[in-house]
This record gives sequence, C-alpha cells and structure tokens, in this order.
Amino acid sequence: MPLKSWKEIPIGGVIVTPGSAREYKTGTWRVMRPILHKEKCIDCMFCWLYCPDQAIVQENAVMKGFNYDYCKGCGLCAKVCPKQAIEMRPETEFVGEEG
Repeated sequence: MPLKSWKEIPIGGVIVTPGSAREYKTGTWRVMRPILHKEKCIDCMFCWLYCPDQAIVQENAVMKGFNYDYCKGCGLCAKVCPKQAIEMRPETEFVGEEG
C-alpha cells in the first residue's frame, strides 16, 4: 500500500471510518489489571460511566467484568468505585493467562 501524501491525510487524526476503534485491541498496553470483587460490588455503574475505553462489561445495569482486549489499566474504575470492589493488580501476576 503506497503512503498517502500530506494532502490525503485527515487533519488532526479525524476518524474517517466510524466504528474502527474496535479493530485495534489496545489492552496489551496495560501495566495494571483491574480485578472485580463481585461480593463488594453494588452495581452503581460508576466504573462504566468513567471508563474512557468502554472496557466495562455490563448487562442490564449489572457489572459483569472487564473487556481486557481494550482495558488499558488506567485505574479510573477503581478510583471511582465507592465500595472498593475493583482492585488494580500488576499485569505481571497474570503472565500466561488468557484475558
């Protein structure tokens, strides 16, 4: 594929194809992994509301877990959780595990 000239590149990183973010699994950037302690969770969905990567998996306003393909480990979910139901753990603890 030939490189585009400067006249063909969108200004300022404009997304020219809607929905293309799902094509890029960015979870490998993660250094810290969120772990859900469901017994503490009250399904307030603050984590879902604040997650910049839409990596919170929920069904009918019930927290189900995380989509680790897209979670970058920023820790916002853990910070906003009023019940400390989300713990951030080093990714190195999960080497060799799926998800």
